[in-house]
Amino acid sequence: MNSSLLLKNNPKVKGTVSELPSSKSMSNRALILNALTGNRSTVSNLSSARDTKLMMSLINSTTPTIDVMDAGTTMRFLTAYFALTNQKKIMTGTERMNQRPIKLLVDALRQIGAEIQYRGEEGFPPHETLGFFSQKSSSLSIPGNVSSQYISALMMLAPTLPKGLSINLTSETGSVPYITMTASLMREFGAEVDLDFENRIIDVKPGKYKPASVIIEADWSAASYWFGFTALAGEADILLPNIDEKSLQGDRVVVEVMEKLGVNSFFKDRSLELTKKDFVNHLVWDFKDCPDLAQTVLPVCAAKGVTGEFTGLESLRIKETDRIAALQNELKKIGAELIEQDAKNWRLVPGQISTLSTEIQTYHDHRMAMGFAPWATLCDIIIETPEVVNKSYPGFWEDVQAVGITIQRSSEEK
Repeated sequence: MNSSLLLKNNPKVKGTVSELPSSKSMSNRALILNALTGNRSTVSNLSSARDTKLMMSLINSTTPTIDVMDAGTTMRFLTAYFALTNQKKIMTGTERMNQRPIKLLVDALRQIGAEIQYRGEEGFPPHETLGFFSQKSSSLSIPGNVSSQYISALMMLAPTLPKGLSINLTSETGSVPYITMTASLMREFGAEVDLDFENRIIDVKPGKYKPASVIIEADWSAASYWFGFTALAGEADILLPNIDEKSLQGDRVVVEVMEKLGVNSFFKDRSLELTKKDFVNHLVWDFKDCPDLAQTVLPVCAAKGVTGEFTGLESLRIKETDRIAALQNELKKIGAELIEQDAKNWRLVPGQISTLSTEIQTYHDHRMAMGFAPWATLCDIIIETPEVVNKSYPGFWEDVQAVGITIQRSSEEK
């Protein structure tokens, strides 16, 4: 059964976004840290995202096989958690999940002393954690420009190690805000963490985690789509409740990038109001610290007539789908081009939204569905397999309707 949504064009968006989820990134980290306190902590306002519910159900699971489905964060965090808490588990997921590399993390865990065996292709899930009996090394080296989730996974387990852990980053560090978020939450649970990005060293002292009380803040990645709606609409006034101006999340930078694309942000009483302002014709941006924003920003530029020069998109190749290829395919439907100039530099040539004549494919990727939805402010669009939003933002389509976009649902046997 293939489903789709028809989003009817409405150039005017106004209303309150009431289903905005809590931060998935913070929720998943807090669940690991809570487990490491023996589940004696209080974590409130957890994300309603499928990934977080999956983490909750799996972290204390007694089953021998852990199926993370398509949740990359869950795969990486739980691999480290089960490996270094001496649990025997087989880690697996969807076909796409089992194509996503895990070798750097497994190599690091083996260096520390964990026993892990691949059950299929070397370097990829499924793999099995077979125990952890003694710490062989208190320091290791890992590239800083791979997924920050590898680094965060190692950091969170480090205080439980008899000798702690020193992580040497062998290259420029990407997604620094996510590593900083991990360290901040660890400190709330009593860990001693020193981040020295200048010298590329993360040092975590040994010591027991202490129970803590943590309130999860609203998800800035999810909030970013409403900036997209505001940027493309003819008229806009959108209110996002329960958002703090100060945040641990790297995607908070969406305020700065979207200001360039015509969005005015006004914080008041833990709410954020989005309205329109003037915008630039050319955008230069480095997504190294905020790769999840690419699928929000690029569709806006392509449809708004804004040319772009971008860096920091490399990690998009190994996400839920190859997000570079997915973006290129869907942007092409309005004549826009995302051109790879070399390994680190990309150029965007905008298109004409009036030429869109086919549906938007989502590639089993929640961010593709939500990133392209704002095009409904410019024309009718059809989103294929819209249920992918359940991964991170289950109430997204209800919120889309709440700001004035009419949605028609359909499904057909294929």
